Amino acid sequence: QVQLVESGGGLVQPGGSLRLSCAASGSILRINVMGWYRQAPGKQRELVAGLTSGGSTNYADSVKGRFTISRENAKNTVDLQMNSLKPEDTAVYYCYLSVVSTEFRPPRDYWGQGTQVTVSS
Repeated sequence: QVQLVESGGGLVQPGGSLRLSCAASGSILRINVMGWYRQAPGKQRELVAGLTSGGSTNYADSVKGRFTISRENAKNTVDLQMNSLKPEDTAVYYCYLSVVSTEFRPPRDYWGQGTQVTVSS
């Protein structure tokens, strides 16, 4: 089993910054994909940013140039630096990992508990 613990959400004014962090622990042999998703009230969960083990990144068009995803392999953490925040960024943010725990077994998906980000004046 793998456990994910998120931190860093909160209330921020428009134009401000927040940094989300997600720490993974447990049975981790290899992390294939790390990412951040968000879900606003009444909307579907959407991908915000993704990062593969090879270092490739992808971002939602709405956050390109403002958000940056990064990982620290030694600590199995994935961060999301969010700058120039807008009210429409308000949502619950979830980290996501695709983890291989045992060699020659398929990866499993894990989700964080979610952290609220509110952008408001």
